[in-house]
Amino acid sequence: MAEPSRAPEARISAPGTHFLIVEARFYDAIGALLLEGATKTFREAEARWTLARAPGALEIPAAVAILLDAAEKAGAPYDGVVTLGCVVRGATYHFEIVAGESARALMDLSVARKIALGNGILTTENEEQAFARADPQRLDKGGDAARAALAMWRLKQGSC
Repeated sequence: MAEPSRAPEARISAPGTHFLIVEARFYDAIGALLLEGATKTFREAEARWTLARAPGALEIPAAVAILLDAAEKAGAPYDGVVTLGCVVRGATYHFEIVAGESARALMDLSVARKIALGNGILTTENEEQAFARADPQRLDKGGDAARAALAMWRLKQGSC
């Protein structure tokens, strides 16, 4: 497994912001670790979040779109979105469909709607890789997804 080769970015302070986390808990223990990393990052940034759950990774993009529309209609739009979940390769082509289509749909949403998105849907060969990536004490991909959403929110504010 390749380790990140980039230097860690400075923490982003984002008091008063409100992010949406949409999580698929198909792999409950992995989801819990991803969520732990994401919420820790938001707490450090002084950002608030709302958590919603989707049945699986393939349903996350539709859940994001539905919840963004509801928040905008209520006059309380989110500042960004973090998606969390895991797709583990199996013996069928299903992995490629779920991994590719969820990523494509999220990218389409983020570009079309200019969403500050952090995609934390893991795509792994096995559960061992997933646990290593999800664990906040190891690769912390849930925290990385929240940091990506915060960085994109900052960029959207005109700050680089």
